[in-house]
Amino acid sequence: MVDYHNVQKFLQSRIKRRNLIIGAGAFTGLAIASQFPQQQAIAKGRFSDYPFKLGVASGEPYDTSIVIWTRLAPEPINGGGMPPVNVPIRWEVATDSNMKRIISRGTVLATPELAHSVRVVVEGLSPHTWYWYRFNVGSEASPIGRTRTAPASGSASNLLKFAIASCQHYEQGYYTAYKYMAEDDLDLVFFSGDYIYEGGINLTRPRQHNGSEIFTLEDYRNRHALYKTDANLQAAHAAFPWIVTWDDHEVENNYANLISQVDTEPDQDPAIFAQRRAIAYQAYYEHMPLRPFSRPVGPDMQLYRRLNFGNLATFNVLDTRQYRTDQPCGDGSKERCPEVFDPQATILGQAQESWLYDGLDKSTARWNILAQQVPIAQRDFLPGEGQVFSMDKWDAYLASRDRLMAFLAQRQPSNPVSLAGDVHSHWAMNLKANFDQPESATLGSEFVCTSISSGGDGIDISPTVQAYLPDNPHIKFYNGQRGYVRCTVTPSTWRSDYLVMSNVLTPFGTITNRASFVVDNGIPGVRQVV
Repeated sequence: MVDYHNVQKFLQSRIKRRNLIIGAGAFTGLAIASQFPQQQAIAKGRFSDYPFKLGVASGEPYDTSIVIWTRLAPEPINGGGMPPVNVPIRWEVATDSNMKRIISRGTVLATPELAHSVRVVVEGLSPHTWYWYRFNVGSEASPIGRTRTAPASGSASNLLKFAIASCQHYEQGYYTAYKYMAEDDLDLVFFSGDYIYEGGINLTRPRQHNGSEIFTLEDYRNRHALYKTDANLQAAHAAFPWIVTWDDHEVENNYANLISQVDTEPDQDPAIFAQRRAIAYQAYYEHMPLRPFSRPVGPDMQLYRRLNFGNLATFNVLDTRQYRTDQPCGDGSKERCPEVFDPQATILGQAQESWLYDGLDKSTARWNILAQQVPIAQRDFLPGEGQVFSMDKWDAYLASRDRLMAFLAQRQPSNPVSLAGDVHSHWAMNLKANFDQPESATLGSEFVCTSISSGGDGIDISPTVQAYLPDNPHIKFYNGQRGYVRCTVTPSTWRSDYLVMSNVLTPFGTITNRASFVVDNGIPGVRQVV
């Protein structure tokens, strides 16, 4: 294990040319802040512009509490534009959209240590209730956000409506899908990963990043801020609470645990990559409406967790990136090499896997959701004889998947449903006891969401995909356009609507429902409905 606190001198000497901000140096703002009165920024009017340019967000809905979030950033992609002082922010929660019936209020400090981002865990709320919230600093007020608590623990709940979103590369398209999502009738949004992309500028794309590939803490903060300046993304955050997890691009493409996938200096050194991961996790936490227990410690961050919605559904939010062993056979899509069959290889890590099985075994929910990043179901990309699989998905971690399928077969938790993203396309699939034997038992269902913008417009289906789908009879649907999935869950059925955009290369795309699939209570597997 890398000793995070003992790599500082090593890092300084190895990566000075990249100016990578080391952990202790990244947080000197607190020492500076202690030299100033806490209200100096307000008293002297030192905001260079409107401070709430990144909007507001909420998340982590429990039955009697919710997290509300904002960040002071008058110059969002220029380090935030805040002086290095602590700034008190007032917050209010109301039961009406005009903020007339205030039921809770308080003050929280925005500190340089967390890039002047704040999260408030608002307690003492009523279950299954809509609330509105806002922040104030000096004479400035944030936009008003709306959020909702979960149904009471163990209570009978008859309806849950939510969206699945994934992969929002800023350069590759517009976030018009979020405009439609914000207007949808939902209780929450689940985001499955790739909230930002770490790469540099490509001038051939419809929008441009704000610099080259990101490495420093300020780089990652500015990249998150750039993405959050999008008005449609802000609208979706302000409309519903979000449940978030990450995938790889929040740090670096296809990284695995503390293993970089970049073959050039300095990232191939595990100690240096641990530092980059610590920086990326810090910026991620600063910009997400997560609970305080997720605050990272060096290069480690607690992201897997469980959220309950009455007795109707439980979200088991997974992290398939932080604890996995290295991808076997190298990255990309290829034939399986012997390392794929290694019983010690893992995509979840032992602790998270045990946590998952324990929770599923004890669950009393009607629907047990695996809210995670990458597809679990097998996807063979080679038509006819032979097989080719993606080495970054569960297909390359057979021991992990075999253990999961065996658990589902033996313990039979109620209605297991996997949610995933990452692959920039829609999929509806059955989870099989043996994917190479179509007649084997169906043990669960999987809904994979396409990207919001990553990959550009896309097409409905290509000849390449059409050629290999017959070799995958458990795959019931594919679509290669952009959009999101809307899920409507009741005690008797789960319905997923696959919504697709006409285009994302302009901001004027329209949205349609391409297909709908249902899972019936007690009958694993998906079926298409009109």
